[in-house]
Amino acid sequence: MGLTAAELAALSSRAYTHMEPWGERAFAGTLEQPSSLLVSEPGGFVMGRVVLDEAEILALATDPAVQRQGVARRLLAAFEAQAAARGAAQVFLEVAAANAPAQGFYSACGYTLTGRRKGYYRHADGRRDDALLMSRALT
Repeated sequence: MGLTAAELAALSSRAYTHMEPWGERAFAGTLEQPSSLLVSEPGGFVMGRVVLDEAEILALATDPAVQRQGVARRLLAAFEAQAAARGAAQVFLEVAAANAPAQGFYSACGYTLTGRRKGYYRHADGRRDDALLMSRALT
């Protein structure tokens, strides 16, 4: 199932109530890139890109109605499998320092902390939050 940029933006808005979500234009621009990789199922998606032997997760979102039902874990596993099939040996991502549930999810999926970007994320109320860099080897 492939979601349109408008559908991705709408789902992102429902999932990221505490952060400023991507808009339709940002999703459309990413989808146009040859390196982009989108994995989706009803209620969620993972969008990223694969360049040479590295994959990067740019967004993972699940509708609040299906959270904690294994959707994100399935999507992440499918993204990793497709990235590996394209030659990726490692997956990188960023997660907000204030987003402890997402950090726990990624840690449980084998991702480890590799760095920090100060003030990377902007909250809907204008506050800034650090991004934690995490990665996982696929091979």
